[in-house]
Amino acid sequence: MAEGAGSMAPEAGLMGRIVDKVSYIFAAGIVLAAAILLMEVFLRYVLNSPTIWAHEATVFLCGAAFVFGGLYCTSRNTHIRVALLYDAFPPRIRRVADVLISLVSALASGFFAYAAYHMVRRAVLTPSGEIRLETTGSAWSPPTPALIKIFILVTMVLLVLQFLILAVNYARRSVKD
Repeated sequence: MAEGAGSMAPEAGLMGRIVDKVSYIFAAGIVLAAAILLMEVFLRYVLNSPTIWAHEATVFLCGAAFVFGGLYCTSRNTHIRVALLYDAFPPRIRRVADVLISLVSALASGFFAYAAYHMVRRAVLTPSGEIRLETTGSAWSPPTPALIKIFILVTMVLLVLQFLILAVNYARRSVKD
């Protein structure tokens, strides 16, 4: 189990270590989004020259970070848990609960991945089967809706994998841990 907010759960394995390293990219994205908004305020209110891309860019950056946050919390074992019950369990029952929670979470994530697949199909393919990424429809009109939907699908598949890794590693863990 993770020993605090600053450490990765050892049961997360190699994938958890990779997620931990990749998380710095998304943290930088949040900082970049803040810088873009700061620049937009300056351009809009000081120079009277607003951009057409700042708001959509920050929504995309923050949305991607938010989606990745679920995978990040899972790899660190910092997801929400009813600690009142969980902490009262003896170690053997706690281990069984960890395995069951991970398997149920993998199943739920699988359903979300399936739904995300259908969402991606509509956002990426035209009815005739041509590839055309869904755009925002604004003056800038970037393909960020399609990109974020693809990212949700990829993240949900990775989340299923991470939960399965956790379930296996929780099952292997000795009871005295």
